[in-house]
Amino acid sequence: MEINSCIRQQADIKQINRCKDRVSELNSSFDYLSNGLELAGNNVRLKILFLLYEEKQLCVCDLSDILGMTISSISQHLRKLKDRKLIETERQAQTIFYSLTNEYKNLLEPFFKILDENKILETI
Repeated sequence: MEINSCIRQQADIKQINRCKDRVSELNSSFDYLSNGLELAGNNVRLKILFLLYEEKQLCVCDLSDILGMTISSISQHLRKLKDRKLIETERQAQTIFYSLTNEYKNLLEPFFKILDENKILETI
């Protein structure tokens, strides 16, 4: 078993307790954010989320054509996103359209704005 050691002279107990309380208070928000970012960490799923953000709704065939992937492959990614409630569906006749849930649209919007403005490349 590894023993943690620290060389600080004195702990700021107020700061430590304040931080513990804040992390505890936001625990469910951390779970929510982590859930979305975990799935968005995949290049293809991030592209799907971006396209749904930009276009509001698309069907699996649209995504397949845009990304140059098989419908089966796109469907697998959509299933993961839907199971974790990042996207929702709406049936129109025979076609199922996918869109971002409002919660994740709001969560991912700042990232997509930065991406759209190419600011990510400027900071590297």
